Amino acid sequence: MKNLLFIYNPHSGKGIVKEYLSDIFDFFVKNDYKISVYPTQERLDAREYIINNAYGSDMVVCSGGDGTLNEVISGMMELPERPALGYIPAGSTNDFGQSIKIPKSILEAADVAINGVPIMVDVGNFGKRNFVYVAAFGAFTDVSYMTPQEMKNLLGHSAYLIDAITKITSLRTYHMKVSCEDGNIVEDDFLYGMITNSISVGGFKGITGKNIVLDDGYFEVMLIKKPKNAIDLNIILGAILGMDFKTESIVSFKASEIVFESNEKVPWVLDGEYGGSPQKIKIVNNKQAIKIMSGISKKN
Repeated sequence: MKNLLFIYNPHSGKGIVKEYLSDIFDFFVKNDYKISVYPTQERLDAREYIINNAYGSDMVVCSGGDGTLNEVISGMMELPERPALGYIPAGSTNDFGQSIKIPKSILEAADVAINGVPIMVDVGNFGKRNFVYVAAFGAFTDVSYMTPQEMKNLLGHSAYLIDAITKITSLRTYHMKVSCEDGNIVEDDFLYGMITNSISVGGFKGITGKNIVLDDGYFEVMLIKKPKNAIDLNIILGAILGMDFKTESIVSFKASEIVFESNEKVPWVLDGEYGGSPQKIKIVNNKQAIKIMSGISKKN
């Protein structure tokens, strides 16, 4: 039998994956896998468990939210040989699961984790940390990791929106110098910035742009300048939500390496979790770093 390491976060979303564990294990065994199981106990322990226990596994499957996926992939990036990864989304938003078309049904997602279409995806390097689909700073970015888990479980994606609305009067900007590998430099006061490799962020599709490619070695970068007035702010919000609005307040481009510099510490979020507050950070795209099982049609 092949060896499968299954890591799950029992607290992600409403803890729904716990109701399906027996069926999931039975499914893995029927597909000729010998299973090792680890329920996460605290923040970042999934990463450490992968580093210490995944060597020799034929496959790793994880279940949880985007933060759990981030920890597992961060651990896998430290392995000399990386097994294929299966993902059973069980969080509040599951942005990356949407990007690779994983079904919302737990059992259907388990099937994709084993029998899906393997694809290669890029992984971002953020100093000594990694991110799978988004690194962001500025307005509302603390919502994902400051919103209580109980509120996320009760209200789902609406919890993020409610928490964000309560902070709208305290928006601030950061003066940032942004340098790319091609020599292009942008410097301004930015309300928000995000570097992404996903079709959705925070549950919103279209926010990252069009024609997203997950394995091309490039990030989609969006930087939002400080709005001049209320009308400008409305245009910015419309553009963020995917409406075809044009404004000089939004700078967007593709890049494989970006350096952000500021004269103050800037809090960042990596895949929905706090990523530190550096004054200067280099972000690098690791092209096609991880093989993950997807629900993308083989015809595509």
